[in-house]
Amino acid sequence: MKNLTIENITNACGGTYHGDPSLLAKEVSMVTIDSRRLADDCLFVAIHGERVNGHKFIPDVIRQGALCAVSEEDLGETSDPYILVDSTAQALLDIAKLYRDSFDIKVVGISGSVGKTSTKEMIASVLSQKFNVHKTQGNLNSESGLPLTVFDLREEHEVSVLEMGINHFGEMRKLSTVASPDICVITNIGVAHLEFLKTQEGILHEKTQMFQDMKNGGSIIVNGDDPLLAELGPVKGVQPIFYGTSSGCSVSASGIVPMGLRGTSCIIHTPIGEFDCTVPTPGMHMVSNALAGAAVGYVMGLSCEEIKAGIEHLPFLPGRNNIIQTEKSIILDDCYNANPVSMKAAIDVLNLGIGRRVAIVGNMGELGENAGNLHREVGAYLAQTGVDAVFAVGDLARSITDGFQELAPKRCARWFASNEELIPLLKDLIQDGDNILVKASNSMHFSEIVSALQNL
Repeated sequence: MKNLTIENITNACGGTYHGDPSLLAKEVSMVTIDSRRLADDCLFVAIHGERVNGHKFIPDVIRQGALCAVSEEDLGETSDPYILVDSTAQALLDIAKLYRDSFDIKVVGISGSVGKTSTKEMIASVLSQKFNVHKTQGNLNSESGLPLTVFDLREEHEVSVLEMGINHFGEMRKLSTVASPDICVITNIGVAHLEFLKTQEGILHEKTQMFQDMKNGGSIIVNGDDPLLAELGPVKGVQPIFYGTSSGCSVSASGIVPMGLRGTSCIIHTPIGEFDCTVPTPGMHMVSNALAGAAVGYVMGLSCEEIKAGIEHLPFLPGRNNIIQTEKSIILDDCYNANPVSMKAAIDVLNLGIGRRVAIVGNMGELGENAGNLHREVGAYLAQTGVDAVFAVGDLARSITDGFQELAPKRCARWFASNEELIPLLKDLIQDGDNILVKASNSMHFSEIVSALQNL
């Protein structure tokens, strides 16, 4: 891997090398934190995980061909080559920073309370019309995930689109220091991380720390429809570019026409022109994502034709606003994650469906002491917007059914303790022609429900 010799790695993470000096000039073939994913001459970084301490695998990975290990434990008398550091978690970030800086590449950094992944996919789809794009895969957006994403960079890449997920103070700078973004995108300031960041102002403060690591001459792109982001002024002499439907947004949409679950048509306006466009995934939040993509495309020098093609050829992702049509029903598979804002946005999409509208919803995590009320509000929103039936799963989700039944006592609502209780009953609960939303926090494993619905 470019620039990743054992000597450079040791210097980057302030470590002390123990082992054969002849190895110092050798480059590692890959960097891994998973003892099950090895390659000859790889670097193994031993992480103290929630369940497993990676240090116990160091002897085995060296025997299996790893060139060197990074450890925060003194391994004593051993011939196994390793780099001793104070923190392997920090070392992983430091090594990723070394690797990222070895590339002359434009980086788009994305953060926000809701919609990071779908916005990342939209931006990558737009930029891929002109560039070879590297992007975050899956949910690798954390202190361990972001470095692993960076290690996938290769010489052929021209742009990297990096998603950055945080939920504690101090985390953003750890990620943005590695990313060193040229373009900073913030989707919104919601309530997704109130358990640790306490207030929306706290979330705003932490998310905008990304700007401190923006490259000179960089760009800031934020959602002008978000009340807190709309108040942002110049940062480090850079005037933010606002996207949205509010006045004052330089990248905006008009003539918005919902097309049911087939998407939304609109006219997108940019500083270089306007164009008719069909956003292929339904929901106003996807129009917002398209505007973010258009804003980044504009900054990166794409034409209106290229931006339009990128938006209209957005690929679908399992678990994220993915429309699945079966012989029996239409499934809105949005089960990757959930918080009150994204839940309500998904409900709005469900209500575009023609026919009976069914919500299969579950626990939303990281909501702190107000979790019960926030779940109850989602239930009330389901009732107010006219959803016909609600099937809720999980201890917290009981409050969803409570909120729904308070306002719609005659409509169908049932609560289940687990997926295992619900799935066998789906064949009786689901009717032909139903439009079905499936959404909960990732820990609820609602992909099991999506699979069961597809097999009805």
